Amino acid sequence: MRQNRVLWLLDAVERNTRTDSVIDVLGRAVRSLPLGDVRDLLHGRWLGHPVHPLMVQVPIGSWLSAAVLDLRPGRSREADLLVGVGLAAAAPAALAGAVDWAELHRQHMRVGLVHALTNTAAVVLYGASLVCRLTGRTGAGRAYGFLGLSAVGLGGMLGGHLAYRLACGANHAEEVPHVLTDGWHRIGTVDEFPAGQSVRRSVDDVPVLVVRELGGTLHALAERCSHLAGPLSEGTVADGCVRCPWHGSVFRLSDGWNVRGPATAPQPAFDTRIVDGHVEVRLRR
Repeated sequence: MRQNRVLWLLDAVERNTRTDSVIDVLGRAVRSLPLGDVRDLLHGRWLGHPVHPLMVQVPIGSWLSAAVLDLRPGRSREADLLVGVGLAAAAPAALAGAVDWAELHRQHMRVGLVHALTNTAAVVLYGASLVCRLTGRTGAGRAYGFLGLSAVGLGGMLGGHLAYRLACGANHAEEVPHVLTDGWHRIGTVDEFPAGQSVRRSVDDVPVLVVRELGGTLHALAERCSHLAGPLSEGTVADGCVRCPWHGSVFRLSDGWNVRGPATAPQPAFDTRIVDGHVEVRLRR
């Protein structure tokens, strides 16, 4: 069966390296923004999933409603207002999307760049639409609005590709409770887990991170980061937490809580015990 043409084009965008120099510059710029704790707010850590898809509902809904009103004859001041509301809401939504985009894989960032450019075009078109509306050129304002809505639709399709085909923003540790069998699993002797070091083990083919503290307390978490499945066993352990080596998400070893983003979901955590000199773990449900 011949490959879907749209998917072929999107795959081509993922493989296109010509935008990588731009991506590097923009990515560094976004990561260097002095956002502090606001960065995690924009990631959606407080919500448990990315906040960007929620925020874009305001401009999209406003502009779609304006388009419906524009189908009526005569000038609609309500449509003018909705166009302005959409423009005002687009800026914070774009900022939230940018901080998420800067912490993605390179292939994802390539598609995300086109997504951002398409939505920028929509903002420009709706800006022109608002100017025309306020200066009495209603016909031109409507035309720019419908062009802007077309750009929004294309941007939404690209956003859907990022979310559902490339799994950007998805919880990459969600399947752990569904594939692990209940009960205790023996993963090695105590001597195999040096104090203060990260050790990777496998339970039912699920990678598990095990850390033994200097005092002897054992902690175990799902090893693949919930953000984008980064290897936590290769990360840094400090202050009772582990930091993902890929994008810097920080998880508390005692319970898997995501202390810092970009991860918006915690890591599945395991109970631990020592039986006859062997370490056993059980998924905490």
